[in-house]
Amino acid sequence: MTSTQTREAARAKFFELRDADGRVDDADLDTVWAGLSTLRPEEMLGAWKGGEFTTGHAINGMLAKANWFGKTFTSRSDVQPLVCRDENGDLYSNTKLGKGEASLWAIEFRGEVTASMVYDGQPVIDHFKRVDDTTVMGIMNGKGGVIDGRHLYFYLERV
Repeated sequence: MTSTQTREAARAKFFELRDADGRVDDADLDTVWAGLSTLRPEEMLGAWKGGEFTTGHAINGMLAKANWFGKTFTSRSDVQPLVCRDENGDLYSNTKLGKGEASLWAIEFRGEVTASMVYDGQPVIDHFKRVDDTTVMGIMNGKGGVIDGRHLYFYLERV
């Protein structure tokens, strides 16, 4: 399979898993991740609406309870990682939940350098890869993100 065919297969599987009812297997998400293209940090700039894959990770469902909307990348040094909706439906940066905000870097993960978001106040790094021009896949990593040896898998769609 060519690299283009691999990326196309990964994209198709990503959307299939994103739209699946019920639990998604970590191994399937890892296969999708491996087939996607890396990103430069600058490609993440802007506002993004988020969602998560239900894998049975300990954090699954917690973001929904916080009314998580997504992430906003204003610059490499100004990132709002947990943009949530308040009781009136207005968006705000939930710095209490996120223990501050974040910054954007190019970091190696699984042998590839890709756009990654580093939280300011907790040991969590979110790595991103391109699904298409308006969608990225994310994997939560770091001492605070890997629980029982498992990553949280999520996605962002450009607003």
